[in-house]
Amino acid sequence: MTEAATWRSVRGRPRLSDANHFPEVRRHLASRFGRLPTNAWFILQAAAAAGIAYFLAANLLGNEQPFFAPVAAVVTLGLAPGERGRRAFEVALGVVIGLAVADFIVRGIGVGAAQIAVVVAVAMAAAVLIGERRLLVNQAAISAILVVVIQSPESGFSPDRFINALIGGGVALAINHLFPVNPERLVERAARSIFEELAAALEEVAEALVGGDRERAQALLESVRELDERVRSFNEALSAGYETARLSPTRRRSLKHLELYAGASISIELTVINTRVLARGAANTLRREESVLSVVPQAISDLSRAVRALADYLEESEGAEEVRRFALEAARGATEALKERHDLTVTVLVGQVRSMAVDLLRSTGMNQEQALAALEEGAPRRSAET
Repeated sequence: MTEAATWRSVRGRPRLSDANHFPEVRRHLASRFGRLPTNAWFILQAAAAAGIAYFLAANLLGNEQPFFAPVAAVVTLGLAPGERGRRAFEVALGVVIGLAVADFIVRGIGVGAAQIAVVVAVAMAAAVLIGERRLLVNQAAISAILVVVIQSPESGFSPDRFINALIGGGVALAINHLFPVNPERLVERAARSIFEELAAALEEVAEALVGGDRERAQALLESVRELDERVRSFNEALSAGYETARLSPTRRRSLKHLELYAGASISIELTVINTRVLARGAANTLRREESVLSVVPQAISDLSRAVRALADYLEESEGAEEVRRFALEAARGATEALKERHDLTVTVLVGQVRSMAVDLLRSTGMNQEQALAALEEGAPRRSAET
């Protein structure tokens, strides 16, 4: 094995300068601001629903403080838009439970800090007896608190607050139905943010291994953990997209495209997990100052290209061959390392590259058996070990 075929970490490498951290800071800020376009339509929906609900409750019912109407509208829509119809029902039911419990207790024991504690405990217990949904239980407690804080003991029970909640929920559902978000664009944006960060992370893993940059690899390991939040956002967006496509006649044609993302969702999660494991393996390798064969960073770069190709494939519903080509090239290149070395470091890194290649193949519509067969055909491991 030649000197050129091996990259070694450097002992006593100086700390990175502040300038080296600027790309990471920019990427972090871009990631934060990148959430605004994804959630912009939900924010506008919630703002419009809150204003309309308040206007209707104040002018149709003549309430001086119709606070439950905009609250119910915002809670029903929210930023996690899946199952809005069920949430509207839970908000209304929670309001009824909270109001009934609070009115009964306030008339009996008055208003104060101790009374709030009692009211919250009883309202939540009553809600749990009906159902354990978190929104239902929390809404019962919030409604009870508002009654205790705002209502005088002599005012008695008023059905207006319940009607306000119904108005708020109804307005929210109407806006969601009449002005639905584009479900395909919603899911594409959520998925694209994952793919961009995944591809960038894989490139940084490769560059850290090439440069023997231990600190960069360790910092990358911390940033990769944040991808879990992006995966949760993607799953919420996918749920919201399905709901919108099913309920809105103008968006039902999007269901077929959403099925493509749904089929790849589990593989995307596994790819994120494997990227984190790969980053940890690279950081440990550099920390131990062990040598890394040059084909391994190149294979990781090929994984990055496969991730970017996957983003294009899911958006355009075509181009699976490009994803598979890069994934198999990554697996084939990493497996070549086993011909020269077969120690623990190489085996771990190669194993993660191959595992990610399988996940990427599955994201293009292959099942597990087909993906493994393609891997063994394109990058057989046995031939590398002999």
